[in-house]
Amino acid sequence: QVQLVESGGGLVQPGGSLRLSCAASGTISSINAMGWYRQAPGKERELVASITSSDSTHYADSVKGRFTISRDNAKNTVYLQMNSLKPEDTAVYYCNVEYFYYILGITKASAAWGPGTLVTVSS
Repeated sequence: QVQLVESGGGLVQPGGSLRLSCAASGTISSINAMGWYRQAPGKERELVASITSSDSTHYADSVKGRFTISRDNAKNTVYLQMNSLKPEDTAVYYCNVEYFYYILGITKASAAWGPGTLVTVSS
């Protein structure tokens, strides 16, 4: 079983910055892709940014040039640096981790979600 612990959310003024962190722990052999999603009130959850095991990144058009995703493989942690925040960035942010684990000599793939951290951009 894998647990994800998120941190870094909070209240920030428009134009400000926040850094989200998500640390994975538990029965993990290796981690494949890691990503951040967000869900605003009344809207569907959407992909914000993702990063593969080879550090290839993908960003939603709405955050390109403002957000940066990175990972520390030694710590099983993914980060989201958010700059030039806008009120429309207000949402609950969730991390997602795709990982492999061994059981009875077999490698299996799975994914886990963090509990979410609230980011509020308001003056």
